[in-house]
Amino acid sequence: MPIKNQFRQGDVLIDPVSSVPEAALPLPAENGRNILADGEVTGHSHALPAESGSLLTLDPTNEMEKFLVQEKADTLTHEEHEDLTIPDNTYRVSRQRGYEPEDIHLTAD
Repeated sequence: MPIKNQFRQGDVLIDPVSSVPEAALPLPAENGRNILADGEVTGHSHALPAESGSLLTLDPTNEMEKFLVQEKADTLTHEEHEDLTIPDNTYRVSRQRGYEPEDIHLTAD
């Protein structure tokens, strides 16, 4: 049974949270889009229009976790995945991880 308001698009999981940590820093939009994750293999991005919300992070060098404050419902797009409508809410955005004995790494989309 799916969890209400939890979304997955490829290697990105969008999970509702009650709030964003106070130490979170805003991430700038790129070409009018909030980029939840860049695809390392294809160059495609999981993106929402910037005017529908804001993207934040605790560590700008860490791609594994971000926070999304979605102020109005809008469409999450990616060139290789089905579009998803993300309702207004506050979310944690996590990247799928892969494990190998040498390291833990982001999966490539």
